[in-house]
Amino acid sequence: MPSDTHSTDDRGCPKCGHTGTDVGSISTTGGGLSKMFDIQTNQFQVVTCTNCGYSELYRDTGSGGSDLADIFLG
Repeated sequence: MPSDTHSTDDRGCPKCGHTGTDVGSISTTGGGLSKMFDIQTNQFQVVTCTNCGYSELYRDTGSGGSDLADIFLG
C-alpha cells in the first residue's frame, strides 16, 4: 500500500518525490479501421502521483498495480 509521506531516499515521484500513488487504466483506439469503428485496441495502466498529478503510462501486460507503482516510485 503506498505511503503518503516523503522519505529521504531516492524513492518517490520523479517530479516531487511524494510516495502516494493512484493506479488506473485507460483504453485507446489505434489507427485505420479500429479508429473508424471506435474499437479500443490499446490498454494502458496509469500511475499518478497523488500530490502533484504527474502520471506515467505503462502498456497493460496483466501485471498488478502495485508492481507498476514500485516501478514508478523507483
